[in-house]
Amino acid sequence: MATQNHIIKGALSLAIGITSITPAFAGGLDRGGYNIDQLFDASPFTFSSGVTYVMPQRKLKNARDTNPFDGSGTNGLGAGTTYADDSENYAIPYVGIKGGYDAIDCLVDYSQPFGAHLEPGAGWIGVQSNIETKVRTDNYGLTCSYKFDVGPGQFRVIGGGFYQEIEGSKTRLVAPIPAPASAIYNGVGRLEMSDEAPGWRAGIAYEIPEYALRASLVYNSRVKYDNLSGTLDLTQIPLGTGGSPWAGRRFNVVGSAEAPDSLELKVQSGIAPDWLAFGSVKWTNWSLIQSIGFCPVASSGLPCRPGGVTSLDLLYRDGWTVSGGIGHKFNDQWSGAVSLTWDRGTSTGVGTQTDSWTLGTGVSYAFNENVELRLAGAVGLLTSGSSGAVTRGGVVYGNDVSYDFGNDIVTAVSTSLKVKF
Repeated sequence: MATQNHIIKGALSLAIGITSITPAFAGGLDRGGYNIDQLFDASPFTFSSGVTYVMPQRKLKNARDTNPFDGSGTNGLGAGTTYADDSENYAIPYVGIKGGYDAIDCLVDYSQPFGAHLEPGAGWIGVQSNIETKVRTDNYGLTCSYKFDVGPGQFRVIGGGFYQEIEGSKTRLVAPIPAPASAIYNGVGRLEMSDEAPGWRAGIAYEIPEYALRASLVYNSRVKYDNLSGTLDLTQIPLGTGGSPWAGRRFNVVGSAEAPDSLELKVQSGIAPDWLAFGSVKWTNWSLIQSIGFCPVASSGLPCRPGGVTSLDLLYRDGWTVSGGIGHKFNDQWSGAVSLTWDRGTSTGVGTQTDSWTLGTGVSYAFNENVELRLAGAVGLLTSGSSGAVTRGGVVYGNDVSYDFGNDIVTAVSTSLKVKF
């Protein structure tokens, strides 16, 4: 019996402490998505806080200005470089508090599930497509579960909601400005937008603690941003340029979009004394996001046009993420894990979101029964591809610039601290 208890204790430590710490890099606007693994912690109370720092190194090359009438280069007239560093590093914070009583467990958490930061800059030939694009989400969640005995284990019903805030901006060259006006104007426009909306989740899980066995299936709903509003600043374009009614103005705009729903299956099980195998499959409905157009608000008195005065053209397809790994408890203080993740790229001819492969490792150190520190690292391969003109529904997208990109590297580090009672 003592040997079996040691096996159970080691496997449970891995199941709770290791399987969710390895950082990942996924397609679309994914920055880790939603993670409620802390809800399954067997301790009555846990506090967890951590941050993952991701360093993608996507580099564009062979850039070609395919629409010379909208300008190129740093001043809208000359040619810029045919290469650029497209991606920026970013941090993903997480804070969670879980409490449990009898058969009920609840988790309150904060995360940033979606985001992006692309900044090829103002010196490349594709400035009319992008100088800088940023998207950030803040997610505040409450998830609870109720468990009851079924067979040798426990069945758990999961439900909850979350409130999500989004903000973003995009800066690009809108019109080339010839001299002498170029001494005053740079021809650059900037879009800023934000919104907030609720979402919900539901799921089920089955657990056999004796074998550290757990299988969970969780659905996260869409988040409908029906009032995605902000401003479009075109004051760096002389009034009336090209006969445009929007040039020289800063005005309010409005659009709509949806953050994708997702469905994730996770499975883990003890396979030998102090050894654990785990895996997951996640589908994310990124095909919801195609082209997001913005029109002037009615009170501005400015006209719109089909597709909006400006738009974010992403043309995503659905994402699939498959991950698997092995964990091991070395002793009462140290545990470790290694995982391999494949993510299907979401780009369909516009953008750089191709397939990625990520190898991650993590270690967990227990100072005592109540405090645990986790460290993890990952290295991934971003596969090669190209971006250019694509026709969807009779509309041509991506016809302002085309470029290629090779196989690039992404690295990440992660640290977190968990306190439990």
